[in-house]
Amino acid sequence: MAQQSDLALRGGLAFLPGVGLKRCDVLISDGRISAIAAPGEGDAIEDVDVGGLTILPGVVDAHIHLGHGMDIARPRVPKDSQTETGAAAIGGVTTVLSYVMSPEPYGPIFDELCQIAEAGARIDFGFHFVIATEDQLAELPDLIKRGAPSAKLFMNIRGDEGARLGLPGTDDGFLFRLLEVLADHNGLLCPHPENIEVAWVLRDRIAADDPNGEGGLATWNATRPPFVEADALSRATYFARITGAPVHAVHTSSGEALDAALRQRSAGTDVSIETCLHYLTHDTTSAIGAVGKVNPPLRAPEDREALWAAIARGDIDTIATDHIHRPVTCKDGGIWKAQPGFPGLDAFLPVLLTYGHDHHDLPLEKLIPLVSENPARRMGLSTKGALRPGADADIAVVDLKADWVVGKDDLGTDAEYSIYEGERMTARVVHTLSRGRFALRDGALQPGAVGRGRFVPRTLI
Repeated sequence: MAQQSDLALRGGLAFLPGVGLKRCDVLISDGRISAIAAPGEGDAIEDVDVGGLTILPGVVDAHIHLGHGMDIARPRVPKDSQTETGAAAIGGVTTVLSYVMSPEPYGPIFDELCQIAEAGARIDFGFHFVIATEDQLAELPDLIKRGAPSAKLFMNIRGDEGARLGLPGTDDGFLFRLLEVLADHNGLLCPHPENIEVAWVLRDRIAADDPNGEGGLATWNATRPPFVEADALSRATYFARITGAPVHAVHTSSGEALDAALRQRSAGTDVSIETCLHYLTHDTTSAIGAVGKVNPPLRAPEDREALWAAIARGDIDTIATDHIHRPVTCKDGGIWKAQPGFPGLDAFLPVLLTYGHDHHDLPLEKLIPLVSENPARRMGLSTKGALRPGADADIAVVDLKADWVVGKDDLGTDAEYSIYEGERMTARVVHTLSRGRFALRDGALQPGAVGRGRFVPRTLI
């Protein structure tokens, strides 16, 4: 007699790896998918009718920043992860990887970080550590062994540019040595690519011409234009090929940066390319003003369409949010004074499916692997990212025929705003399950999910 499952999702269309959409039931036991069954087959303690809905693998967002208030360095109290993993569940996200920043070594705070985040987390998570000092470079092999194999370098932090984040400046020699350590210890570089020395020159010129920032998003883009991004990414990926380290090109925002990464890929660099939702949905002509300030900047409309074309061709590997949950007051003072970044987790799947599937007519086969299977594989999350027996039951159940407008009441982030407020969406997340337990059910966050999320150690394949 077949073993009884804990839960069965019945009557939906499921997106299966290598198959696409198929009408089937998804059976779950002990937090994992136990079977992909024909409709009506298998016995379960609880049946959930998802007829008319689409069952997707939960999103793996490999690029977020858990912070505290105006501080984006790290979560400080459990509520920091509670609210933002709630936002994630609303967006269909079941695993997040958060960047951690500090001028001090990470080893002494590693366990504390995990404990604070786990106390509030509704979904699973991991960390990338920003490497900025000699002590951090020395401890990197141990961080990799402890399950954090991806390291970030802010290539734009030279001189005192990193003072607002509490980070010292680095240089290309440090970048090269970091790549050598990653190559020797099965690690991955996630570089923030901007040539800041050139950006300084452009900033001073443009500030003289537009001291009040009346040009808004176009002014900010002009201070750090696409070639500034492309140059730095070219260097990082070229040095990576010399050292033998892999690179994950984070928040690729422009056609020029995309082309730079593709040239290095063609030359033999192991480089995966990430873009972010906001570069696909907003540009310098968008009406959101200083709220849309981000680094790299929102680009021209032609850059946005170049990224969509790259997705259609299969040249982009992953999509993320670069979610930052500072309050909206951080945007006060116009384009020059506003802090960069904004939240995005709440709207992940609705935005991706509305813009990609509905507006750009891209099939799910083009879109869903970019936010599930691909980031899971690249980041060493072996049990995440796909609806298959044995995988973690991380699942988003979505209504692809929804019609709703994003409002403040739809948000989970403690930032309490979204660049998508007022926009009409054609997809909505109905249920989100993390390891077989509902984090979001019938559109409502489940209080019992708080504290169930776990730190997931990663090993690169």
